[in-house]
Amino acid sequence: MTAGQRAQEAQGRAVRWGVLATGGIAARFTAEVRELPDAEVVAVASRSEASAKEFAGRFGIPRAYGEWAGLVNDPEVDVVYVATPHSAHRTAAGLALAAGKPVLCEKPFTLNAREAGELVSLARERGLFLMEAMWTYCNPVIRRLTELVRDGAIGDIQTVQADFGFPGPTDPAHRLRDPALGGGALLDLGVYPVSFAQLLLGEPDRVQAEALLSPEGIDLNTGILLGWNSGATALLTCSLTAPTPVTATISGTTGRIELPSGFFAADRFTLHRENAAPEEFTTDTPLYGLQHEATEVMRCLRTGETESPLVPLDGTLAVMRTLDAVRDRIGVRFPADA
Repeated sequence: MTAGQRAQEAQGRAVRWGVLATGGIAARFTAEVRELPDAEVVAVASRSEASAKEFAGRFGIPRAYGEWAGLVNDPEVDVVYVATPHSAHRTAAGLALAAGKPVLCEKPFTLNAREAGELVSLARERGLFLMEAMWTYCNPVIRRLTELVRDGAIGDIQTVQADFGFPGPTDPAHRLRDPALGGGALLDLGVYPVSFAQLLLGEPDRVQAEALLSPEGIDLNTGILLGWNSGATALLTCSLTAPTPVTATISGTTGRIELPSGFFAADRFTLHRENAAPEEFTTDTPLYGLQHEATEVMRCLRTGETESPLVPLDGTLAVMRTLDAVRDRIGVRFPADA
């Protein structure tokens, strides 16, 4: 089915979601999407039938599959949300695309840029919608912020600072400590500061990084310095060893913008300009959290778009290249890199 045919079919009825995985982010996404008037969650899949059935019962989902193939081949599913651990994103999203299903795939998009490129190529070859679930980009406050920056509200960007950290698990068996599962601070937490900086400045021309590594070989505490030929820089940190502020600041030649703790899901920001009182911007949208990205996916499906202008695939690929470069600088390799 072409994107145009899908768009025509989706007009006038709820978009039917299939959720692939049953973990915490899948549960949050399902709970929030079920509150949208034009969306339904009609199927869930897990590698465990018991887990799928429990999840389905919890959220009133009519069909539960104990293997992924059942969900991606379900004719009643319009779009698949991939919420597996990121080590399985390439396989799960690829399976859905191969079955002809549009996909929203959790961040980080994949373990490395090679895997990301494979998914993007597959989606483009088949004319299927594909988007990374970078909910920050769909947040109305962040969208307003980017508009102001691009309209010159703070002049030319000089620096971006952003962080994300919390004391993480110490058990080497935990997924965040396992290289085979893409463990470490960078892919789980650092993807947010990196994506935020690249939303504003694009792909960097230079990448530097330092990190504290665990005995398992994953990054626990990482500092990143990105540079652009314009002269702009970004100082970013991510940590599984410390509770950082989780804030962001953009400084330009004529002002700055400050985002409070939880910057990646901001509900407000403050604009400081020369010779002017600080201005606070908020949102009055009734939507929250993951509903913004789900709404954008459904909008694209109804208009026949195969890529979102808010979360473009080329931007996702650029972020993955930066994450690869950071891992190269700090000496972190995953089995999937071979």
